[in-house]
Amino acid sequence: MGTTLTWHEVAIRLILTIIATGVIGVDRDQRGHSAGLRTNILVGLAACIAMIQANALINSVGKAADSFVVMDTMRLPLGILSGIGFIGAGAIIKRGEMIVGVTTAATLWYVTVMGLCFGGGQINIGIAAFALGFLTLFGLKKIEKQMPRQHNGELRVNVSDGVPDETEIEALLKQGGITMTNPTISYERQPGGGKTFGWKIKWSGKPEDTGTPRVIQQLATHPEVRRLDLTR
Repeated sequence: MGTTLTWHEVAIRLILTIIATGVIGVDRDQRGHSAGLRTNILVGLAACIAMIQANALINSVGKAADSFVVMDTMRLPLGILSGIGFIGAGAIIKRGEMIVGVTTAATLWYVTVMGLCFGGGQINIGIAAFALGFLTLFGLKKIEKQMPRQHNGELRVNVSDGVPDETEIEALLKQGGITMTNPTISYERQPGGGKTFGWKIKWSGKPEDTGTPRVIQQLATHPEVRRLDLTR
């Protein structure tokens, strides 16, 4: 497709953008992500329309022989790409040690570029971009679920004056694949005493594994452990 636009070409570009971004948006909605069907379609259409507008302006502007003013029509799509960064930044949230929304932000940026391709008339590039994006988001999702991921948390163990002591607890956790940093200890002043040990811990598991590691479950059943708190 060239830069000379007809309504037929405009319709093809808009329809392909809606289909490509809609398919991606439906899956995002079904998985409960913040940017779903409507968001992805609106972002993609905005990029597509901006590129159509840039194509339309190319044939209506230029540099006259006695003029030094030239309108750079490509600033319009470039401005769209810059502006989408604000929407993407709003989709990224930090919850404690975990950052969520990065894939959502990347998806919005990606459908923007895809819309620019369709809007600019690069239909083959747009279709290829859609196929690659679809494969990345959906095909690699199953592989990603099987890949081990590091989990983080804070562990606090309150014990009586007897056992286990700090060394024994750390040895038990290490055997279970737990890595500990930033150890803390506090003492209770009431009769009977007691100690509370604390660590920042890391362990490896599946991305969607929200259960408590087995070694921590075993530690919680120790007769001398009065209280165990795990914060993730």
